[in-house]
Amino acid sequence: MKVTVSRKAHFNAAHRLYRKDWSDEKNDAVFGKCNNPNFHGHNYDLIVSVTGEIDPETGYVMDVKVLKDLIKLEVEDAFDHKNLNVDVPEFQDLNPTAENIVVVIFNKLRSHLSEKLEMEVTLYETPRNFVTYSGQ
Repeated sequence: MKVTVSRKAHFNAAHRLYRKDWSDEKNDAVFGKCNNPNFHGHNYDLIVSVTGEIDPETGYVMDVKVLKDLIKLEVEDAFDHKNLNVDVPEFQDLNPTAENIVVVIFNKLRSHLSEKLEMEVTLYETPRNFVTYSGQ
């Protein structure tokens, strides 16, 4: 019997969507106002879901406090109140779109979990725009 446990988190960050190898005109055409050279920000919401068998001794799939601490260390401390393009090494050469951010978050967390556990990460860039990644 598999069960999914989830932890919700939040961080605020600025970014600019653009490609260094494109002209200003092409960046404007593709990314529009998200290409603002002075950056723009979002209040991101994050849901990390872990699926696995219930441990018969503890009754847990995973201790949610452990998940909370992992998210704080790997995501909130690394991204909150940061300029993703400038302050976060993973985005030095990677456009910080919601799609790329969710994959980076997934990869930062995945290595800390047992291989027996499945994980899915959902990132809300706005209340209506969100992306989900489960490693595939």
